Amino acid sequence: MNNKIKLAVAGAVLSAASVANAGIVIPAGDWTLDVNGNVNAFANFTKYDSASTESITGAIAGTEDDTGEDSVQGINTGLLPAWLGFTGTTRQNDVDVSFTISFQPNVSANDTMGDVLTPLNRQAFVTFGDKSWGTVKLGKDLGIFAGQAILNDMTLLGVGGGAAKSGAQTTLGGIGTGYIYPSWKGQISYTTPNMNGFEATIAVTNPDQGVAFSSGGAGTTTNNNAYQGRLGIEAQAMYSWTGDVAGKVWVSGASYDYQASETSTAFTTDGSHTSDAYDIGATITTGNLTLTGYYFDSEGMGSRLLGENAFDEQSGSIKARDVDGGYVQATYVIPTGTKLGLAYGVNNIDKASGELDSNLAKKNDRWTIGAYHPLTKHLNLVAEYNKITSEAHDSTKDAEQDTLSLGAILFF
Repeated sequence: MNNKIKLAVAGAVLSAASVANAGIVIPAGDWTLDVNGNVNAFANFTKYDSASTESITGAIAGTEDDTGEDSVQGINTGLLPAWLGFTGTTRQNDVDVSFTISFQPNVSANDTMGDVLTPLNRQAFVTFGDKSWGTVKLGKDLGIFAGQAILNDMTLLGVGGGAAKSGAQTTLGGIGTGYIYPSWKGQISYTTPNMNGFEATIAVTNPDQGVAFSSGGAGTTTNNNAYQGRLGIEAQAMYSWTGDVAGKVWVSGASYDYQASETSTAFTTDGSHTSDAYDIGATITTGNLTLTGYYFDSEGMGSRLLGENAFDEQSGSIKARDVDGGYVQATYVIPTGTKLGLAYGVNNIDKASGELDSNLAKKNDRWTIGAYHPLTKHLNLVAEYNKITSEAHDSTKDAEQDTLSLGAILFF
């Protein structure tokens, strides 16, 4: 049972001509240890262009940086943080057993010392199972709903949205402009054995996503917070095939219950709210051409992160906002081995019933043009141009953000 870092494997899939997914394999008695990960860094040059200096609630495109400048530069990781992972595998009593632990250091920090940011800790899980009956996972790993959306996003090898000055731990890729972030969650999951290309996963996840409400009509964030009142439920079904035209198609979904904290005045009428989402996607490869399409729909799930801008508070009760969107993407590997890509993604945010907030973002969309060149078996040179546009429900307010990114990503 191979449990290398999912994102490293995804990088290999996205750029098969240029990224090897084998780590540093070390036999250790009954165990085989795989040390794997990536290092990446990008110089980002961002230009803001806004019709209004007033910020848009839930916008992905900014109006200016913290110092008031409309042009900024920075060096930072891309959508993937730098990564160091350790996976151990063994087979005992006819059961495949593995563990994975990883951490993610930063390549840049926006302070005089350069070492303020805390490294991320995204994975710590154990799996056990057999190809005849499936696999059980316990611990922290990438969420299931929207997981395939981010794993098939070509900006996983680059930057996407969210690039600006140094100091951020990662950029956004297509998060908020094509899909909702699946997050890294404590979970207990079961995945079926591979049945002629078909696999399904169901999981309960840790109820740790808090949200803040917008006060009705004001367009501001209050201190009213909510928490998940039960374990989350996430599931996915996927079918993959090989051949001259290879690919996969998947559907996934998630369900959470939100309840207000004791100090909040919200939910007094509703008591709680069940938030749901589903998605569908497909990626197909024929020759050097790969096409990907993805769509999601959600209620009370958030516009970018789970729970973010998910609700509006009105007279002591809450109303959920609906968000839908997706992305289309085409990549082609030219004779030099360079993968060229073009993508468009969008998240559409509807007002809650009765909501008056005109500053709320109505749409966040992204155009990406990328080139990913395999300088060596493990090292890719990357150039990306990303145009992010955010439009408010007030049609007079919009913001644009253009970013050129140049850098490299190395997998091992």
